[in-house]
Amino acid sequence: MPTKKLLEAYRLFDKANSLDPNLETVNGDTIPKELIYGQRMTQTLESFNQDASEALRLAARSQHICRWEIPRSSYPMDRVGYLKWREDLKKFHAAKASEILDSLDYDIETIERVSFLLQKKKLKKDEETQALEDIICLVFLTYYYEDFLSKHKNEKVIDILQKTWRKMSEKGQQAALKGSYSKKALDLIQQALAS
Repeated sequence: MPTKKLLEAYRLFDKANSLDPNLETVNGDTIPKELIYGQRMTQTLESFNQDASEALRLAARSQHICRWEIPRSSYPMDRVGYLKWREDLKKFHAAKASEILDSLDYDIETIERVSFLLQKKKLKKDEETQALEDIICLVFLTYYYEDFLSKHKNEKVIDILQKTWRKMSEKGQQAALKGSYSKKALDLIQQALAS
């Protein structure tokens, strides 16, 4: 069962993310993009890992907190610019989440752990960092992949799928294979895994 403090943290993360000017339509309702993203992260984590620690639950919900405040367009539109943007975002999300957790009197160990996870430290070595990465990949595949493939050439989609697959643990990959996909989406996953 989630603690009262965890639910309050979720509420404050959601409150921050509800200010996102970018909107997404979900079942006919228009919802701020990062608000629904955070909620999808929590739902996916709960079905993937019911024994997740409080720190991992907090990191999942705040994974994209206030992301729109640092737009991709504010960096050079090349690989170096993209990587710098991603690195700066990790630190930004960690700082934003820490500020909220501090306001709720979370202990320093939990705050530092959430910050560690949000910065994806020791990926493939730290079990919880890996679990967070699995959730990110599963949320992409479940909610954003179909839209992504409709906008890009097959070669790019296959490349992204292969990169996504490499980031995941075996448990994450198995969960991804159980997803519900259109015929084209599944064909591209099979091509990505075969090559």
